[in-house]
Amino acid sequence: MKHCVLILICIFTILQINTLSADVLDPDLVLYFDFEEFDGDTVLEKSGREYNGKINGNVKQSDDGKFGKAAHFATGSFLDLNGPGINPDDIPTEGMSVIAWINVEGITDMAIFNARAGNNVWLVHPEARGDGNYRWLNRSSENQTLFDIRAGKNKANEWVHYAGTFSSEEGMAYLYINGEEVSNEKARANGKIAGDWDMGARVGYNIDDNRPFNGLMDELSVWKRGLTQEEVQSIMNNGMVEHLAVDARGKLTTTWGNLKSSVR
Repeated sequence: MKHCVLILICIFTILQINTLSADVLDPDLVLYFDFEEFDGDTVLEKSGREYNGKINGNVKQSDDGKFGKAAHFATGSFLDLNGPGINPDDIPTEGMSVIAWINVEGITDMAIFNARAGNNVWLVHPEARGDGNYRWLNRSSENQTLFDIRAGKNKANEWVHYAGTFSSEEGMAYLYINGEEVSNEKARANGKIAGDWDMGARVGYNIDDNRPFNGLMDELSVWKRGLTQEEVQSIMNNGMVEHLAVDARGKLTTTWGNLKSSVR
């Protein structure tokens, strides 16, 4: 009888995981662009939330990606994500991670992803910088700078893996370049990240048309929690799809072990 109950519960767990993966790849994954599918003036977003990016300017698909295809951004071009149309439940506030492979064509200020709140607060700055480093920043709805990390060595004409993470619960932010921690910062103020993107959200260009990205970008993801270094490295080495598959298998193994223990 115990074995029958165990089997039924395990089947139900598998069905739950499959149902989740069919809709949303991960409950904390807000945006995911693998740049494998362009549809006219739109780049299809793959988290399952369908926040597709509308091309403004010259954003073209390239065969020279880190995992399959990539997007090449000409200077001044970007993807418009319709910030006011993002579900408020999907806006990162308790934590945030921005991860991407980038291959920039010069050492100058370039925005990877940018969003601005309705009260004009710039809430995030993941950037390659003209002063020769990388930047990772979040701000609260009160326009308090929670952290502002500038570290690492900005390199042009080669693939670099960028990952900025922040957890308000932990009160710590981290910047990883090529999977290695280059800096961290304790939150300067208590509070959450500003909770709306009503002034807009873009890939590759700030909302005020500054800091244009020029070069290749691949495997861009935005999360509503601070990922661990192990997760960052897994995404960097395996790509998002394989990372999530490994993660799901790990969760299933843990669930199976817990279930076996519970019915003994």
